[in-house]
Amino acid sequence: VQLQASGGGLVQAGGSLRLSCTTSGRRTLATGWFRQAPGEEREFVAAYRNRGDMTYYADFVKGRFTLSRDSAKSTVHLDMNNLKPEDTAVYYCAAGSRSDINGYTTRAESYDYWGQETQVTVSS
Repeated sequence: VQLQASGGGLVQAGGSLRLSCTTSGRRTLATGWFRQAPGEEREFVAAYRNRGDMTYYADFVKGRFTLSRDSAKSTVHLDMNNLKPEDTAVYYCAAGSRSDINGYTTRAESYDYWGQETQVTVSS
């Protein structure tokens, strides 16, 4: 499985950005986004799970970030609105194909495949 992440960039607080993650290769069961700020631990942001067409969000992005899926293009988009300086981080998309991801969709350990880092910087 290969992942191609795109999007990100520099935006002012209150602005919007879109991140996209395209998977290729074998079928995966979920696609997630994680982020890591300097000096911080990696944390879960959002994920789409194929089974049940479910989406999951971290509390700190609920109401601001939205996932959507373009199944024809095997792409998951993360639309980030009302961005805050604390959203500044390196973002990673990830995909998983093991069945345990269905029960642990928000855990990084459930994901087998990781895309390249995408920088998101929000200025105040």
